[in-house]
Order: sequence, then structure tokens, then C-alpha cells
Amino acid sequence: MRELSSTREAYGKTLVALGKENPDIVVLDADLSRSTMTRIFALEFPQRFFDCGIAEQNMMSISAGLAASGKIVFASSFAIFATARCFDQLRMSIAQPRLNVKVVATHGGISVGEDGFSHHAIEDLSLACSLPGFTVVVPADAIEVAQVVRAAAATPGPFYVRLSRPKTPLVYHNGYQFVLGKAVTMRQGSDGTIIANGIMVARALEAAKDLSHQGIDCRVLSMPTLKPLDKEAVTLAAKETGAIVTAEEHLEQGGLGSRVARVVVQHQAVPMAFVAIKDVYVKSGTPEDLLQRHGLTAADIERAVKSTVARKK
Repeated sequence: MRELSSTREAYGKTLVALGKENPDIVVLDADLSRSTMTRIFALEFPQRFFDCGIAEQNMMSISAGLAASGKIVFASSFAIFATARCFDQLRMSIAQPRLNVKVVATHGGISVGEDGFSHHAIEDLSLACSLPGFTVVVPADAIEVAQVVRAAAATPGPFYVRLSRPKTPLVYHNGYQFVLGKAVTMRQGSDGTIIANGIMVARALEAAKDLSHQGIDCRVLSMPTLKPLDKEAVTLAAKETGAIVTAEEHLEQGGLGSRVARVVVQHQAVPMAFVAIKDVYVKSGTPEDLLQRHGLTAADIERAVKSTVARKK
């Protein structure tokens, strides 16, 4: 069993470290700082923390104003509220002027669990990727989160970073170095490639291990940066392994699979399969029950790889 760690907590602790290094770091939240873990920053720097109440749209507008005045702004809420509720503000106030606002949203995907479909962010990555100028990142674990947050602070322009609610397995080691816009080869392989992000990276690694016992040598790429996508890594994987399966905790339309497929079609057409949520909204349930019910397990990835590799022949 891999060690579990909270991506939310890693975010909060990294904010504090950044706040000590740079007085221009400010943080906003919308009455959820205990859940997003921005409260850790609030306790350390109360004069640079702004709780905007249950008014996420206003929070984004305030963030834009602070960024326009020269601040590096981190704005946090649950992923469903940060995107679906605030899309007009993201578009008009942040994306169009390309302001230095880092939207770091927790409780992404359906692993939110029992909160139900009103809180399940399954369209958020599609919405964020549609915004010109936005960089979109989905870290795989707490180690990566700390580096992603630092990269966001150091890179001008708007960001959307999606985190999870539950503790998730650590898939990287402490010497790992995140590079914005680059995929990470987690496992080499020649028969096919699994490309995953977020919580699905751990499941992809589990699937590849099981497939190796069945004679299928599977490459695993972690794709933390969804936009801009690492086109070179995707093209190379298609060329060298001849089959690609994407795995994501998001609707099948508009997320990782859609973006990878565009590259594959343009540069190196190969058989593909998509492990993702189909065209449905998800009911309430425990995180693991929902992931199983909607085909987001290691076993689902294995089946997709087998069928896709078979299509090569």
C-alpha cells in the first residue's frame, strides 16, 4: 500500500512558505478555508488573507483587482464553485486581461463522494482549458502539489490547479522535479501507453504492474500539465508503443482524453481508449464506490489497455 498524503494540506503549507518568501503573495477564499487549507496561511498572515464569504464570483473579481495592482493572488474554493459558478468572472476579469491569478481548487472530481453531484466537479477541466491564456495543472500527489504551487507563483498569468478531497497515494519520491508543460515517464513499456493525471496516476501504475504479469509491457505517463499539453511525449508514446489509453477523473469530453486525442490524430494516429466518466452526472456515494461504479479503477484501465493493444493487430 502506497503512503497516503493530503494534497490540500500540501497546498496550505506551501502557501505559508511562499508567503514568508514574498510579501506580494495574497490569498483569498470563499468561506471554505478549513476545507481548502488556506486557513494555514490565514493564521500566519492574517493581513494578506481575505475571506470573501459565500460569494465566489465576487472573490474572483477581487482577485483580479489585486492582481492588477501587482499582487500574486491565490484564490481557492471547491472546484465546482471555482469554475462553474465563476466562469463569467474567470473569462471576463482574469482570462481576457491575462491577470496573475492562481485559482487552486480542491474537491475535484467524484472522489468528493457523499456530497453528491452538486459538489462533483466533472466539467471543471474542460471549462478551464477553454479559457485562452490559462495554464491548467492536475497534480498526482502531495509532493507534486508543493512544486506546482511554487511554479504557479513564479510563472506570470492565470492558472487553474485542481486538487482532491481525500488523501491520495504518493506516486513520486522526494527528489522529483516538476517541470511545467512536461509529462513524466513513470514506467517504461513498449506494448501500449497509459496517460493519466490526478488520482488516476496511482491507478494507472497499478494497472501496468498487473498487465506486466499478463505479458503486456505498458508505459505509464503522468500528465500533470493539461494545458499546455506535452505534445512531444504523446507523439513519441504513440510512435513507440502504438496504442494509448487515457485515464482521468473527469467527463470523457473536453478533458485529458480529448486533448491527447487531438495530438494523436494530428501527429501519429494509433488506436485509443478513454477511461473517464461517461455522459452522466454522478449520484452520491463513497468515493471508492463511485470510482468503481463509473469505471475509474485499475481493473477498468487494464481492460481498456487489453482491448486497445488488441486493435493494433
